[in-house]
Amino acid sequence: MMNIDIERLRKYFASDQPAVLAGIAIESAEEETVCCSMEITPAHVNAAGIVQGGVIFTLADFTFAVHSNLRYVCGEDAGITVGQSCHVTFLRVSNGKRLTAKSVCLSRGRTMSVYRVTVEDDLGVSIADFVGNGFTTTRRSN
Repeated sequence: MMNIDIERLRKYFASDQPAVLAGIAIESAEEETVCCSMEITPAHVNAAGIVQGGVIFTLADFTFAVHSNLRYVCGEDAGITVGQSCHVTFLRVSNGKRLTAKSVCLSRGRTMSVYRVTVEDDLGVSIADFVGNGFTTTRRSN
């Protein structure tokens, strides 16, 4: 079982400017699942008055990044994982005030991995489904 230091994760990802600017926070991190969230502000709303798809994507992608790099950040893996490809399906418009993304690992090999991230709002409505494929380098990038 991996020892996950959530404060170390938060410190590492504090330099992720798209996530910082969107107001995304790492809520919890376990080997099986990672949860990130963000408050919906006027800066996240598009001309149609709904949360812009890129904002939802950013939340899902960041959650994928945190989960796929737990071993890297916690010092138990040799390489960093980067997104290789992903797919997002927007399911509904949010009428809530907060979005939460939860990830699960579907498959993890030496260099390839697949994670599913579900995004819900604070009203319990499923907003998006994201599947990300990661590629893990064979060396640390420090």
